[in-house]
Amino acid sequence: MRTEQPATLKPPQEQGAAPAATAVAHPNIALIKYWGKRDEQLFLPQTDSLSMTLDIFPTTTRVRLAPEAEQDAVTLGGRPATGEAERRIVAFLDLVRERAGLSRRAVVDTENTVPTGAGLASSASGFAALAVAAAAAYGLTLDATALSRLARRGSGSASRSIFGDFAVWHAGTATGTATEADLSSYAEPVPAAGLDPALVIAVVNAGPKAISSRAAMRQTVDTSPLYEPWARSSTGDLADMRAALSRGDLEAVGEIAERNALGMHATMLAARPAVRYLSPATLTVLDSVGQLRRDGVAAYATMDAGPNVKVLCRRADAEKVAAVVRGAAPQGSVHIAGPGPGARLLNEGG
Repeated sequence: MRTEQPATLKPPQEQGAAPAATAVAHPNIALIKYWGKRDEQLFLPQTDSLSMTLDIFPTTTRVRLAPEAEQDAVTLGGRPATGEAERRIVAFLDLVRERAGLSRRAVVDTENTVPTGAGLASSASGFAALAVAAAAAYGLTLDATALSRLARRGSGSASRSIFGDFAVWHAGTATGTATEADLSSYAEPVPAAGLDPALVIAVVNAGPKAISSRAAMRQTVDTSPLYEPWARSSTGDLADMRAALSRGDLEAVGEIAERNALGMHATMLAARPAVRYLSPATLTVLDSVGQLRRDGVAAYATMDAGPNVKVLCRRADAEKVAAVVRGAAPQGSVHIAGPGPGARLLNEGG
């Protein structure tokens, strides 16, 4: 496991060049889920959450200040951003500009290697990379905790992608001023002793979701009679998860992650009207994971807001698990991930 932490330093610029910075970040998969906000503006969650950052599907983002421009220019995968995606990025840049005391517009280029809007944490890697690059380009020097708070304002789960391996995101205080609440909600690393885990990711549908995570969260919190009991139980799940990680108990980590994820989806199914991300292919993959355990392989499923399944297992079992999952969902794709690095700046010279 890595011990280094990310840091943002204002990158050196060529003489006469506009300030620019490039950063890379990876998605994370929550083992104790984030589901539901108590503050929509500050992106403050209802509960703490805990995740594993992946070593696949990186997002690379370059931010270059454009002093003469009248508006920001944003491209995603080489295409101009539009609609909600553009609005969220510009709003995030406005936040960075406010903190930097600058008004200059920016050119943002993002390359995302994870399917967007499919429940594979593309917003986590995207806003973590944007936070690191934008902070550096606008001359902010932030430590890892401050970067985590900043990334949270773009996407809650991005707060965890600032860190590698395992990280916990603190929901923070529910009392006090808005400033105090903001300062209290950030992610930090969680030690894990002796684990050599893998996540086998079954992408049964890479298309965008019919209902966004934001809308589904709001609907679940507002209408599901199961939400409050799940949120209370999640506090115990987190304590159990931290203990399991500290003693390197992969079976316990997997059992806790699976029950927490299934409970989250139960809250959605009980929403009014119901929010259902699980597809027939999802259920087939879940059945295959149960069969793996009956065959003696430590394999445990987790799912985010989407139909795709992630299977936690030992790295030594990853190829076997991938083969079984591939057989259960032959129309999809299967990827193997390990614990990955935190968000970081890249050398502007390449």
